[in-house]
Amino acid sequence: MITVFYDGKCDICAREIRYYRRIAPPGAVNWVDITRSPEAFQERGYRVSDGLRLLHAEDQDGRMHQGVDAFALIWRRLRYWGVLAWFVSLPGVRQLARAAYRRFADRRFQRLGHCQLALDEDRGAR
Repeated sequence: MITVFYDGKCDICAREIRYYRRIAPPGAVNWVDITRSPEAFQERGYRVSDGLRLLHAEDQDGRMHQGVDAFALIWRRLRYWGVLAWFVSLPGVRQLARAAYRRFADRRFQRLGHCQLALDEDRGAR
C-alpha cells in the first residue's frame, strides 16, 4: 500500500483525488488530506507547506515521492493509467513534466490563502 498526501482544500487537487479514489483498487492507497491531518505528514519530517505545494506519496518501502513522481506512483496502481506512468517516467518527458508541474504547483500555491498561512506558520516554527 502507498500513502498519498494531498491538499484537500484545493478544488483542483480534491477533485482529482476523488476521481483516483473512485477508481483505485480497494486497499491500494491510503489517502491523507494534510489540511485535515497534518501530523501524519509532519511525523515523516516534512513541513505542511511542502505538502500543500506539491503532491507527495510514500511507497511501500517508506520512500517519499513528490510531484510528477508521486503521480506516477499513483497511476501505476490504477487500471489503464500505468501507460501514463511509464510515459512520464521516460527521460526527457520526465524532466519536462516535472518542470511543467512545478510551474503549475507554484502558481497555485501562491494564489491559495491556506497555503500562504501554512508557509507563514512553517517559517515561524523554524
